[in-house]
Amino acid sequence: MDIFLYVFAALFSVTNPLGTVPIFVGLTTEETNRERNQTAFLTSLNVVVILIISFFAGTYLLDFFGISLNALRIAGGMIIVTSGFALLTGSFSKHKGMKNKRVKKDLDKREKFSLTPLAIPMLAGPGSISLLISFNQEYQNWSEIAFVMLAVIAVGIATLLILRSSHYISKVLGASGINAISRIVGFIVISIGVEYISSAVISTLKTIYN
Repeated sequence: MDIFLYVFAALFSVTNPLGTVPIFVGLTTEETNRERNQTAFLTSLNVVVILIISFFAGTYLLDFFGISLNALRIAGGMIIVTSGFALLTGSFSKHKGMKNKRVKKDLDKREKFSLTPLAIPMLAGPGSISLLISFNQEYQNWSEIAFVMLAVIAVGIATLLILRSSHYISKVLGASGINAISRIVGFIVISIGVEYISSAVISTLKTIYN
């Protein structure tokens, strides 16, 4: 159960579905409630599928490219930290490439955007993907893997509930409320990233000196 809570908390903080609420609202303004719910469901499903694939296929990618776990943790930690800073400074959308004029123009032409940009890179970005790959290295037996999968599914369900309620959340909290929550989450995300970097550096130094 501790594994489930840890993975869920870390993954939920990094994916940050609350930070996606304003963008989801903007992209689905002209959709009906049924279409919004369908988009929310497809987005959440895509996120779960991407994260599960990352968990199981990530190890093979590391072996193929000859990347060590510590190197992945440092790189992933740096990505997570930069995402956290983006949340703290209010530049989350720009950090994810949503302020690019070409991207905006392309989004206006899209009929469906549940996969891109909502699932990738807004929710299942490099930070969450690297996080799942590192979890695969940490949790090896079937009971631990089962808890990780349950946590991924729980994050998907939480994302679905938040996205389905996004227009209501946007009205209640407003831009300032969502921004405040995002900044708090940003601090947590930075802490997670720093923890991954420090643990990888310590592990690397122990390997060198032993």
